[in-house]
Amino acid sequence: MYAIVEIAGQQFKVSKDQRVFVHRLAAEEGNKVSFDKVMLLDDNGTVTIGAPAIEGASIEAKVIQHLKGDKVIVFKKKRRKGYKKKNGHRQSFTQIVVEGILTSAPKKAAAKSETPKAAKVPKVADDLTLIEGVGPVAAEVLVAAGITTFAKLAKASANDVKTILETSEAKVSHLDPTTWAQQAKLAAAGKMDELKNLQDELNGGRAV
Repeated sequence: MYAIVEIAGQQFKVSKDQRVFVHRLAAEEGNKVSFDKVMLLDDNGTVTIGAPAIEGASIEAKVIQHLKGDKVIVFKKKRRKGYKKKNGHRQSFTQIVVEGILTSAPKKAAAKSETPKAAKVPKVADDLTLIEGVGPVAAEVLVAAGITTFAKLAKASANDVKTILETSEAKVSHLDPTTWAQQAKLAAAGKMDELKNLQDELNGGRAV
């Protein structure tokens, strides 16, 4: 059995016991995570396609480790403007191992949902650090304020986000969230190539 699942804006073909590198997740190492955006299931030749996701299906996994990829040099230059900028970037990743593929919700889940023991594994928040200008500290501040996904950040106004940053005890009040909603909208739609092109035009999350 294998499945096509969306994780942090990317789609992966996964099967049980497979190890996968995904965009950095907010979960800690050793924690179990669940992904319910299952687009396709193949159960020994019986294929089920979602519209867009398959109701009741999910991928259960465990976080193995957080790590960074190889350094990538980003060089920006504007002709006849005298503008040159060189930055190094190492993308953050999370390695997970797939522990199981659930094709439907447990039959007794509804009856036991009122008790803590029957609570399902919570959904993993999006990795907000993929938004240029949002570092790990700012991401924690946003999550604490209830902005846990790209979709929520896309709907938040720059003024509201700025207020959250300024009222936080963390030293993040200097950050400029002007383009965060625009970036988050692309990330929420899974348009990672368009997001990268936009970020190439930014400087620390700010419009140049």
